[in-house]
Amino acid sequence: MSAPVEMDVLVVGAGLSGIAAGYYLSHRLPHKRFAILEARDSLGGTWDLFRYPGVRSDSDMHTLGYSFRPWNGDIALADGPSIKAYIAETARAYGLDRHIRYGRRVVRAAWCSEQAVWTVTAVTSTGENEIYRCRFLFMCSGYYDYERGYLPQWAEMDRFQGPIVHPQAWPGDLEYRDAQVVVIGSGATAVTIVPAMAAQAAHVTMLQRSPTYVVSLPRRDAVARWIYRFAPRRIAHGLVRWKYVLLQMFFYAFMRAFPQRAKKRITGLVAQELGAHYDVATHFTPRYNPWDQRLCLVPDGDLFAAIRSGRASVVTGEIERFVSDGIVLKSGAHLRADVVVAATGLQLKLFGDMQLCVDGREIDMAEQVAYKGMMLCDVPNFGWALGYTNASWTLKCELTARYVCRLIEHLDRNGYAYAQPKRPDRSIGLEPAISLTSGYIQRAIAKLPKQAARAPWKLYQNYALDLASLRFGRLDDGVMEFVR
Repeated sequence: MSAPVEMDVLVVGAGLSGIAAGYYLSHRLPHKRFAILEARDSLGGTWDLFRYPGVRSDSDMHTLGYSFRPWNGDIALADGPSIKAYIAETARAYGLDRHIRYGRRVVRAAWCSEQAVWTVTAVTSTGENEIYRCRFLFMCSGYYDYERGYLPQWAEMDRFQGPIVHPQAWPGDLEYRDAQVVVIGSGATAVTIVPAMAAQAAHVTMLQRSPTYVVSLPRRDAVARWIYRFAPRRIAHGLVRWKYVLLQMFFYAFMRAFPQRAKKRITGLVAQELGAHYDVATHFTPRYNPWDQRLCLVPDGDLFAAIRSGRASVVTGEIERFVSDGIVLKSGAHLRADVVVAATGLQLKLFGDMQLCVDGREIDMAEQVAYKGMMLCDVPNFGWALGYTNASWTLKCELTARYVCRLIEHLDRNGYAYAQPKRPDRSIGLEPAISLTSGYIQRAIAKLPKQAARAPWKLYQNYALDLASLRFGRLDDGVMEFVR
């Protein structure tokens, strides 16, 4: 084993949030040594991993893109390859690609208060251990398992004679032209795959156990195009970005305050798309309220267009068993299939299952309370990029990166060795940090950090409140402890 690599800041993950972290570190703290460790052999995170047909953003690119390098053009919902290219171009433009070390999977991080340093162990793609020492550790690795998605085990799956594929492990040679395809699921991945595959398949059936809220948005933004045409580019970007931020905040607040009105409006728009005779109540009216789970966005109503054309259909029901040529439902219906796509969701794996220790004590994530949605109580010099669930991921991650730089500057300026949020009194009442009722959250809920009902332990899912707190709020707020 070689000698430890010494860094001031270590960033884990080279996706959207990791590249944002690198940008702010290089511009706000140019004298600091930092590296970005990436487990895969390419940057991009989610946008490098997913290769299924039609893969695209379900957030607008004017806010999913970076504030310091605006997304180019009027396309609001972009395809996956374009997003990955945008991330790669951003990394090259600011020299961040030179800081990335690929094929390094972080497996352990141990903090020593006496030395005020993290010792981080990474396993290389050749199976060797590399040791890094850093003053600040910044996790930008997302929160789901990159190695495998969630695949339920249905009865007699082995009887099916065709391929059963999961979108997270999409085979590049899958042939489905003129095939009968069944896509199991109703979330963002399913509503993306169905119209994309329907363009070549004989027919695609979206088989869902229960419906999801589906909302159509224009792929291209005419207002953004007009603003960019008449305003200087930097001003135009600010106006378009804030337009989306404010619209997201308004619609989220409206839907949470008036769920029945929101439900009626969303399902009414679906009825307009599919016609008066379509059974919207069965196939597009969920049992839960809007934003109990994420809404699914479809650009230019492509899912509805595929259904209207007859190339796609929706079936709502539960699987009884697989048979050689398809799936039999509990209702007795038989769905014939040549190919089955199990768009059944993600598995959460916080920090990639990295072992986290502080002064010899292993940290149990389920016992942790998140501070401002970006640090953990009693864990020194540790940042965590967790994006929004009701808006673009990048909005919160940029705020977090800026805060980390502010915090490091404050430590240096005042001669402190480290900072850590002090654990709150449990009497304040705790709940899971991520409050969605989505299956992938509920399956891992017992392992997630907690939040509380008031600041700074509350995750507001509100960009304006976080902007005030993270950009302009006091660092020394009575909760953050500074140690010399």
